[in-house]
Amino acid sequence: MSLKEQLMADMKTAMREKDRIRKSTITMVRAAILQSEKDNKIELSEEEVLGVIAKQVKQRKDALEEFEKAQREDLMEQTNKELEILMDYLPKQLTEAEVKNIVSSTIDEVGATTIKDMGKVMGAVLPKVKGRADGALINKYVKELLNT
Repeated sequence: MSLKEQLMADMKTAMREKDRIRKSTITMVRAAILQSEKDNKIELSEEEVLGVIAKQVKQRKDALEEFEKAQREDLMEQTNKELEILMDYLPKQLTEAEVKNIVSSTIDEVGATTIKDMGKVMGAVLPKVKGRADGALINKYVKELLNT
């Protein structure tokens, strides 16, 4: 079953079970996928659908930071639930140690030695961890390992 089919089936289940948050979250993701398909006039592949879901996760995480600053407990709770739902559709996330190992081996592969090589390293690491690690975490480790 493709990811888009899975989303549709889960939305139907959420509607039957009257799970408003799950239904609205899946509806937003499906809308983002459809918008992307219309904008690009293509049918998204599984990997591209994962990219859309990852983008939705990033948006929720960014919003969560803002809600914390504003001390909006109600919005934080809802956003956390949405994040949990979205994370179910992404591949198993890498641990920080796994990310650090991948970054370290990639630095050796591309022969990076200074922070000026950061773009080269990021360009090589991102395809390896697509959808399985946060870009900010990767960025942090690349900077940390290139500065030592």
